[in-house]
Amino acid sequence: MRVLLIEDDTVLGQAIRDHVAGANHAVDWMQNLQDGEACTRAVGYGLILLDLRLPDGSGIDFLKRLRERGDVTPVIILTAHDQISDRIEGLNSGADDYLVKPFNLDELTARMLAVARRYAAKPNPVIRLGALEINPAERRIMDGTDAIILSSREWAVLDTLLARPGAVVSKARIEEALYAFGSEIESNTVEVYVSRLRKKIGKDRLLTIRGVGYSIGGAA
Repeated sequence: MRVLLIEDDTVLGQAIRDHVAGANHAVDWMQNLQDGEACTRAVGYGLILLDLRLPDGSGIDFLKRLRERGDVTPVIILTAHDQISDRIEGLNSGADDYLVKPFNLDELTARMLAVARRYAAKPNPVIRLGALEINPAERRIMDGTDAIILSSREWAVLDTLLARPGAVVSKARIEEALYAFGSEIESNTVEVYVSRLRKKIGKDRLLTIRGVGYSIGGAA
């Protein structure tokens, strides 16, 4: 999942970014609303983590603008203000959850996954492809009794494909997921990671649609 974090506190922002990235999610961290809004117009995110008090305005106003233009990306508000009125305003403005600072980073991860599952309408996060059992929430893949270990970038590719099982996902969409990891994307980067993923989960499960993109959920 690709996550947008909008938080101006550098210590907390770095801690959240590192923790979420450590759970194999891609994170774009912005420290003001202007940059955050530009990101939402350029990139499709799976989740937004939003501080309410930012140098250039209110996170609530940002959230209202997001919803007014039809953007339904799930949003978790992060704030030091524990007033009931703040919570009500945030939820009424379109937030999906609310965490008061300071909070436990493991609780943040659990809330993120719960919100993501609700949006995907998948209360049971386990996906089965033949003998493979994939649990994206726990970052776990089992082939019978054998565990399959993926790198962060391999998970980024797999998450992108699993968002639309059976459908064709373009190379550009997979590139977008990989860009969030910060390094340059070479012309053959997608092919490299698709090849690595195919070797681990089975070549028949990840299909190449020549000139169009890739699809997961083929023959087991």
